[in-house]
Amino acid sequence: MSTAAAEKLTINYYEFLQISPNADPDTIHRVYKFLAARFHPDNLETGDAETFNNLKTAYDVLSDPIRRSEYDADWEKEGPQRPPLSAGVDFLDNHEGELNRRLAVLAVLYFRRRQNPHAPEVSLNEIETRMGFPRDYLDFTTWYLLKKGYITRADNSDFTLTVAGVDFIETQRINIPVLNKLLTDGVQPSAAESAAAKRPSANAVPQMIVLPDMSVIPDRRCGSRERRYEGPERRIDTTDRRLNA
Repeated sequence: MSTAAAEKLTINYYEFLQISPNADPDTIHRVYKFLAARFHPDNLETGDAETFNNLKTAYDVLSDPIRRSEYDADWEKEGPQRPPLSAGVDFLDNHEGELNRRLAVLAVLYFRRRQNPHAPEVSLNEIETRMGFPRDYLDFTTWYLLKKGYITRADNSDFTLTVAGVDFIETQRINIPVLNKLLTDGVQPSAAESAAAKRPSANAVPQMIVLPDMSVIPDRRCGSRERRYEGPERRIDTTDRRLNA
């Protein structure tokens, strides 16, 4: 394989565009137009030149039937193999390992659900391979996730992530470092994720909040009491005025 082809295979174009490998040309064109408008360098808010160039390269390949066929064949034969998740996360500790296994199963199913929403099933053998340890460790893990309603199991024993599972991942990612690590390291980032990672956060430096000076409150209260005490004196003054009249 040529050097250009080797460089080409460093990015999975389907995952970069977040589309299915079975996506039709209309879908590829529609997704490209949407992302290209977002990341074009002329877009002052979300423009990103590197992401835009990668998008154009991906589109040029996937929109051409011949080049797409060659790319698919090269990727299947020469594409980089993902390291097992167990290479970076401890799954074998008694308590913490079980918690990590649950998060890893959800992450694997989440990737498939996003990449191919119309065929999101993942077999137990694929989960075992992706996580990098025997399925004997997964019996209790999958039972728990099934009971929680985060995953379902088809008649052929394939697993699928549920809406509750998606909600858990997307709301808890920021709160659980291991889950964030699994989602970051486990898949080729999409175009949006790659660009977002390179842009500094708008809230990186928290704004200073100035609290009101609470010491002025007692003075105000004292002043209101003095005004109340002045009330009878004012009434006496008005009585004197009436008598004088």
